[in-house]
Amino acid sequence: MMPGSVRLGVLLLCHADLDIAARMARIWAEGGAQVCIHIDANVRDRHVELMRVALADLKRVAFSARRHRCKWGAFSLVRATQDTAAQLLADHPDLTHVYLASGACLPLRPVRDLIAFLAADPERDHIESVSAWDVGWTVGGLNEERFTLYFPFDWRRRRWLFDRCVAWQRRRGIHRRLPPGLSPHLGSQWWCLTATTLRAILDDPDRPRHDRFFRYSWIPDESYFQTLARRHSVQIESRSLTLAKFDHEGRPFQLYDDHGQMLEESNCFVARKLWSGSAGLLARFPRRGEGAPDVSPPRPARFERMITRTVQRRVLGRPGLYMQSRFPRKDAENGKTSAPYAVFQGFSDIFPNFESWLQDQVAADVHGHLLGPETVEFRGRPGIGPGAISSHVAVRDRDPQGFLTALIRIAPRMQIFQFGPRDNQALNWFMATDPNACLFVVTGAWMMPLIDSAMPFDDVRRISAHLQKVELAQLNVLNSVWVKARVQVHDLTDFLARPRAILDDALRQVDPQHRGLPAGDLPPVRDTTGLPALLRRLRNSGLRPRLAGEALPQNEVATGERNAAE
Repeated sequence: MMPGSVRLGVLLLCHADLDIAARMARIWAEGGAQVCIHIDANVRDRHVELMRVALADLKRVAFSARRHRCKWGAFSLVRATQDTAAQLLADHPDLTHVYLASGACLPLRPVRDLIAFLAADPERDHIESVSAWDVGWTVGGLNEERFTLYFPFDWRRRRWLFDRCVAWQRRRGIHRRLPPGLSPHLGSQWWCLTATTLRAILDDPDRPRHDRFFRYSWIPDESYFQTLARRHSVQIESRSLTLAKFDHEGRPFQLYDDHGQMLEESNCFVARKLWSGSAGLLARFPRRGEGAPDVSPPRPARFERMITRTVQRRVLGRPGLYMQSRFPRKDAENGKTSAPYAVFQGFSDIFPNFESWLQDQVAADVHGHLLGPETVEFRGRPGIGPGAISSHVAVRDRDPQGFLTALIRIAPRMQIFQFGPRDNQALNWFMATDPNACLFVVTGAWMMPLIDSAMPFDDVRRISAHLQKVELAQLNVLNSVWVKARVQVHDLTDFLARPRAILDDALRQVDPQHRGLPAGDLPPVRDTTGLPALLRRLRNSGLRPRLAGEALPQNEVATGERNAAE
């Protein structure tokens, strides 16, 4: 489909900084989009009139005839979006796509790039839509309960009543039924839908029933369109085209001038939330379009990793920096274990022969999965391990802590073993708070054996959802303020891009005498050809892969592996 055949409409929700919002509307309109602006009814009329005057010269800009008083987490945001979208589609019936943005959303690339990108797959809806039952990623809980309880009170202004109402409904066992044919999904408020899908949502015969249900749900702007898109869409790309990140309390990060370089590298079309004083960003973006439109997809991985580290720093603080909210409690143990030991998580999924390879690299006893579900995989797989420790799972699971401490105490050399989300998780806190432990984790590596699996995709998705939940729970432990172990965590695609550097660093920590891996001395890697496709298929099925990182293009994975071998 040619870019000229895509006709883009933009819904702009505005409630503050209308001068900035007017500038954003001008960018969209001058880029060729039809814009319809909804201004919160709480905004004074004189500010609205100033915005109308500022945009009076643009024929592509219109204002919503109906204005709603919008509250955070309330259905009024959905109603404002519905009415503005209905007006835009009625005024411009030839539109093919509609983009929802706010007055603080800054276009980073020329609008023509977005139009060309949409033209490459014109029937695809770009909306983050994650099944509420599979992955709990919302900040502050109330994941499934946002659909099964009633939320008549404002969370910000009437927090006491909100909490008491939730507690009362839990005690009474209240459980709302979803309307027939709906499976609740969550996702970013900001989306880009085809006009066909959006019309189907707005004209759905069951819309009154849907609206009544979501009116008393919590934060329906993150679930209404995300749920109904699953009902009407032909193809869903479960990812928002707007770069929007949130802190540990669920508040959006603001973008300042010093974020410019990272925003440039992200290659995203739109970013939120722009600080009104960011003159540097306003002057820098959107980038100028030169030559043919750029249809390359967004690459927000580095920016997202930076934000993740920022959140962790904000929550955990700097090592050795104490303050009232983080003052640690002294442990009662006089040492958890008697000697240092190391745990490698995910490496055996990436390198099938990792255990034997590692044994040749270090002066230590390298075991398999000591906490595996089927047997205790001692080195060499004996039935009885060091110190007459049984390899029987039932014996080990009766006292996992005693099992590990006995093994470390009885063995003359350092103990190293493999671990993963399939294993017994009973020792997560024990190892994380043990100063003798050294944990090297590659998150999402459990996906590697699933790439070539002959299982039906439904089974692969179910297993992925379970393993992801288990690993997320473990990562919550590893991010705790009580962690005393040495912990290194890498996501799968980051590791695949530079395996030699990460392995070298891990081996130096395990063995300070390690001088670096000889050229070409890396274990064979599992075939990664199907990884990007698997991640995309899981995402589009409603499961949000959170631990594997941003799937690298195959040539970048191959380059990382080739550089490691050299």
